[in-house]
Amino acid sequence: MKGFGVLEKGKVGWLEKADYVCGPDDAIVRPLALSPCSSDVHSAYEMEGPHLINRILGHESVGEVIEVGSNVKDFKVGDRVAIPCTTPTWKHPDIQDGTHQDAGGMFSAINFSSYEDGTFAEQIKVRSADMNLALIPEGVSLESAVMATDMMTTGFYGSELADVKFGDTVVVFGIGPVGLMAVAGAKLRGAGKLIAVGTRPNCVALAKEYGATDIVSYKDGDLVEQIMKLTDGKGADAAIVAGGGAEALNNAIAVVKAGGGNVAMLEVITETEMLNIPNAYIGGFLSHKTIRGGLCPGGRKRIERLLSLIKNGRVDPSKMITHKFNGLDSIEEAFYLMKDKPRDLIKPIVIMD
Repeated sequence: MKGFGVLEKGKVGWLEKADYVCGPDDAIVRPLALSPCSSDVHSAYEMEGPHLINRILGHESVGEVIEVGSNVKDFKVGDRVAIPCTTPTWKHPDIQDGTHQDAGGMFSAINFSSYEDGTFAEQIKVRSADMNLALIPEGVSLESAVMATDMMTTGFYGSELADVKFGDTVVVFGIGPVGLMAVAGAKLRGAGKLIAVGTRPNCVALAKEYGATDIVSYKDGDLVEQIMKLTDGKGADAAIVAGGGAEALNNAIAVVKAGGGNVAMLEVITETEMLNIPNAYIGGFLSHKTIRGGLCPGGRKRIERLLSLIKNGRVDPSKMITHKFNGLDSIEEAFYLMKDKPRDLIKPIVIMD
């Protein structure tokens, strides 16, 4: 089979790999829709390690099952399935007293395009198929389903990490695709005032559609001052960081209230090895502000729940798709689009021929 991936650090291209052998717990899937992610760009140009060389990229995908292992009970050839970006083995004992994302070691559930070949290929091998695949319900488009596999589960995780409650004032820093899903998730969790920080017109418009009540832009002055003014000087109950790097994290810490403010960190910061938090923002660690971060949840039940939200009209993540391509060969163009990030881009998608 052929796939698109990392030839060496800083160089991507097409690879030839042997067809997969289906293990007893596995499924082999033919991709129906794929979407590049900023994480694919990080893997190609910023991450280090021999495990990333000659590695097929990709982790946002939906497809059709073409083979199942002897132990797989709930899926069959021909099923249309969504494949989570996070795919644990589910058999590691760490799952019994920890998060499934890190069972077996930090980041151990991020297998696609790291420890195993990813999804930008003619075939996708899915470990622990009964626990990781999710059937795509009738009425849910491929476009929406592929957005659920990473962007939606990651963005929604922000509201969970930040423990958003009914009526809370919530700030979302960065309204790219993850941030837009963080806005949608915060609304569904019951946010009252919902402030989105961003500038790109198409993202601002979509943030409002997903539930943002206020938009804040750096072009209008200091972000912290603007947000504190919008909250009458009280600060927000919760802040979710989905873009803006270390500066956005510090701004989030600054704007959440003392005595119970929560910060959820969704963005992977790659531009610095050290984070410096102003002591005033954290109140000398006496302000009872909580900062949480973590890898997005995966697994079958998680994706089934997200697909139910889509099916029942609670959210339409396909609205984030701004660029569409056809055929596996076009994944290269879509990848470079994600790398270059033109101003009108939110998410690209590739539909197989």
